[in-house]
Amino acid sequence: MAENEDGQEKTEQPSEKRLREAREKGNVPRSRELSTVAVFGAGVAALLAMGGGFAARALDWMRVALTPDLALLESPHLLFGHAAMLMLGFLWILAPLLLVTLLACFIAPAVMGGFNFATKGLVPDLKKLDPMAGLKRIYGPEGFAELLKSLLRVALVGGAATLFLLPGLNRLRSMLNQPLEDAARGGLQFALWMLMATAGALLLLALMDAPYQKWNWRRKLMMTRQELREEMKESEGRPEVKGRIRQLQQEMSQRRMMEDVPTADVIVVNPTHYAVALKYEGGNMRAPKVVAKGVDELALRIREVGEKHRVALVSAPPLARVLYREAEIGQEIPVKLYAAVAQVLSYVYQLRNWRAGTPQPQLADIDVDEADGARGAPR
Repeated sequence: MAENEDGQEKTEQPSEKRLREAREKGNVPRSRELSTVAVFGAGVAALLAMGGGFAARALDWMRVALTPDLALLESPHLLFGHAAMLMLGFLWILAPLLLVTLLACFIAPAVMGGFNFATKGLVPDLKKLDPMAGLKRIYGPEGFAELLKSLLRVALVGGAATLFLLPGLNRLRSMLNQPLEDAARGGLQFALWMLMATAGALLLLALMDAPYQKWNWRRKLMMTRQELREEMKESEGRPEVKGRIRQLQQEMSQRRMMEDVPTADVIVVNPTHYAVALKYEGGNMRAPKVVAKGVDELALRIREVGEKHRVALVSAPPLARVLYREAEIGQEIPVKLYAAVAQVLSYVYQLRNWRAGTPQPQLADIDVDEADGARGAPR
């Protein structure tokens, strides 16, 4: 079982966050064996498929290159231009082969996990220059795995070449009696098929190496339980940070709520435990709206701000409790409380119009159903 630097066992699978960070750093699974066989096999297959065309164009090129040009003898300064044109012609012949091998370079990354371009992977890492880390890689489990792959590569390639070469010895001897052109064509075809057999052996090695590289890549990214817990805390937020954020949000919400208290028409109280501030604008609101509410200390603060700004306070304990429980700040009151709140607002409007020397208005009993209220609530 893998261990980290603290000696803790890495028993947990890597999280999506760790996998994403690894890809951002350019750390992705790669198989050199798969890359080698993709390029090598594609090149050999292209030579087998287009060998006749390659040979014909190469023969024409050699005929032009080896034909003496008397103009060059009279004008030696044209020699460099002539050599450059010959090189361009040779590269043009090889262009299809180069294009096939270039496209084959994308096969291995696509099979191993997709294409990934990370600029962080281009940043030099001084840790890779550490001699002790290098010795650990050479003589550690990874070095042993590379040694086994090298031995297996030699065995597979040597075995494939031997199995293909032994039955073809008679064919090679018969080429001694053939015309030069036929012998060259036959020898080239024999060599290409032997290379294809070699590519088959390398493909077998790649089929074993690619799954191993994927497994080893995930193994190195495995996490300890402590690392997983720390990552979860970072992603979800530490409890103390989340608590502080909630506290700040509550403080901001209460501050905005207290700023709206002076705009209220009435504050319904209980008379000390609950306080709910209501506002109603007949032309703009369908029903009264709650601008602030609170219990205990917050209720006391609402009362103090209301008294400071001469907002009417009405003691209606059942109504205050139901409003606090069922009405939300910034929203209209429930429909079932329309009649009770209308009664309170009517009383407040009467107080505003009351003049000394006339009978003071009295608030009638307010009938509110508290059957849904929670038991044990402050009264």
